[in-house]
Amino acid sequence: MKIKELKSKKDDELKKMLLDFKKELFNLRFQKVSGELTKTHRIRYIRRTIAKIKTLFNTKEVNDAKKSA
Repeated sequence: MKIKELKSKKDDELKKMLLDFKKELFNLRFQKVSGELTKTHRIRYIRRTIAKIKTLFNTKEVNDAKKSA
């Protein structure tokens, strides 16, 4: 998912997506250990998307702090 797509979403949607991606990553890790995982690239994609969402949250917090100060 691209940053532009994520920026257009609301905070509630992002939080839900973050939770869903974390659950999926958890399941993929178990599949990897048990040898059932076929789409190994999916782990990397999900980890990076989680990082992008967290980065958006952090930048919003920093911008809000700067505005209030």
